[in-house]
Amino acid sequence: MPELPEVEVTRLSFAQAIQGAQITRVVMGKPLRWPLSSEPEVLLMQRVKGVRRRSKYLLIDLERGLLILHLGMSGSLRFATDLGPLGVHDHFELQTTHGHLRLHDPRRFGAVVYATSEDAPNAQKLLAHLGVEPLEEGFNAHDFSKALKAHRMAIKPLLLSGKVVVGVGNIYASEALFSAGIRPTLRAHQISRPRAQRLHLAIVQVLRRAVELGGSSLKDFSNAQGQSGYFQLQTKVYDRQGEPCQVCATPIKMIRQTQRSTFYCPVCQKR
Repeated sequence: MPELPEVEVTRLSFAQAIQGAQITRVVMGKPLRWPLSSEPEVLLMQRVKGVRRRSKYLLIDLERGLLILHLGMSGSLRFATDLGPLGVHDHFELQTTHGHLRLHDPRRFGAVVYATSEDAPNAQKLLAHLGVEPLEEGFNAHDFSKALKAHRMAIKPLLLSGKVVVGVGNIYASEALFSAGIRPTLRAHQISRPRAQRLHLAIVQVLRRAVELGGSSLKDFSNAQGQSGYFQLQTKVYDRQGEPCQVCATPIKMIRQTQRSTFYCPVCQKR
């Protein structure tokens, strides 16, 4: 599943190119996870004001309203002046005066939703519950430490839940916890303020590094220009079960937490 870095990389790869473009045609394929919530004609002749991101949602601001895009489990976007005929797994295309934006989604868990504003009920249903953005100023160490004290969940599942910070997916949670020296099974409320501060810094650094490297292309992720990411080639613990830790040479372990694989070093992450 594309996580926050992959969604941000996708945004950066087409946001500037599509800004100011006028929508000339909307092509709909098979139904996605949620309906568009309007007739496609509502989008015609509107101009694209910009592209933002909220957690793992892309927000395409229009002259009247916005499009909310989610890539689901296997979705990806392409943007180019000529993308050729739609394939069997291409389910939405926005044709504009600057080029075509196409959603490719083999499993159809992605979505494109039109909302008249960010305050509209269908937009609020998707966005209102989301936590703090980890790459913005609102994510500070003091509030993060305080939030951890309110939860008795193990720290790794808590990070994935989005309750204290959004977008820290499975890969990046494992990597941040290793960088901070915290075992993924430790209950959040047991983490001291100094260790919470280290984890806060690790989350920011890991996510920023992932964006710099174009995200993680574990299966078929690529940005809107078709370029793959390389963060997965630099992971310290993720998907390295049995391999020696790069710090202490102890074999990396893998456990299951809330049906997700968790990787950690039993020595570097004692507690």
